[in-house]
Amino acid sequence: MLPIASPDATDTEFRAKAPWQLGRSIVLVGLMGAGKTSIGKRLARTLGAPFADADEEIVTAAGLSIPDIFALYGEARFRELERRVVARMLDERPMVLALGGGAFIDPGTREKVTARAVSVWLRADLETLLARTSRKRGTRPLLESGDPREVLSGLMEKRHPIYGLADYAVDTQTEPHESAVDRIVALVEPAARLG
Repeated sequence: MLPIASPDATDTEFRAKAPWQLGRSIVLVGLMGAGKTSIGKRLARTLGAPFADADEEIVTAAGLSIPDIFALYGEARFRELERRVVARMLDERPMVLALGGGAFIDPGTREKVTARAVSVWLRADLETLLARTSRKRGTRPLLESGDPREVLSGLMEKRHPIYGLADYAVDTQTEPHESAVDRIVALVEPAARLG
């Protein structure tokens, strides 16, 4: 069973208060620290929908932490596992799904997301990403390989053009996450609403 955004998310009364029901999954993409998990949980709660974090699903499938997967098997094997897990999740019932920062970069994963879901790029500036990722040291293998500012700046340069292929983009650095949720709900409704 998929992780649920809150214990109430499957409650019939709660779902009745949701503005609309999902007909397609909403997939959140962006760099680490953009708010995919935090905003994703709030979005799922608002929609009365399941929430899943692809990285958590990968950890469960592998029985290892992401840093351990990187250390033992390397990034290429991690991406292969990520591709399989995301494909499986997109074949399940509609949900809000937070992808890891590199997942949408993979052409096969991106193609699957495009075919089966509505994608939203959560965009944040470098300073915001640095501040947010510094709170979770030791959990982001790509930041362990050098200066976090240089690593994130390089990732922004490489990945932003690909994130720009998402169906929608929402800036997340200057407002409360609840405001970002409200904007996402309004943006994706025509494409993600059931019926």
